[in-house]
Amino acid sequence: MDIRIRASFLPHDDPEAALAFYRDVLGFEVRGDVGRDGMRWITVGPAGPGGTSVVLSPAGEDPGLLLATPDLDSVFERLQARAEVIQEPIEQPYGIRDCAFLDPAGNVIRVQELR
Repeated sequence: MDIRIRASFLPHDDPEAALAFYRDVLGFEVRGDVGRDGMRWITVGPAGPGGTSVVLSPAGEDPGLLLATPDLDSVFERLQARAEVIQEPIEQPYGIRDCAFLDPAGNVIRVQELR
């Protein structure tokens, strides 16, 4: 079975702050920006063709977002001054090393080290 994440939806209450975080802090490209009836959906993702997208939506649950990187320490160093840290990099008892931040809307962003 081949199952991949196509998109993850994260709620926001300030589209400009959400856009600034995902585009300017994480370096994601904007793939879509749609507004209707006073609401706004912004689709972002890592630069380049294809891949997983994150949809910043005005409503929904807050399941969080999982990102992965081969260099967790560099990512943590870059983000800690620009985002609220809720967990510094640690080795989890289940064998994963990760850290966690909050985005401007309070969504949990977990960053896992690729090994």
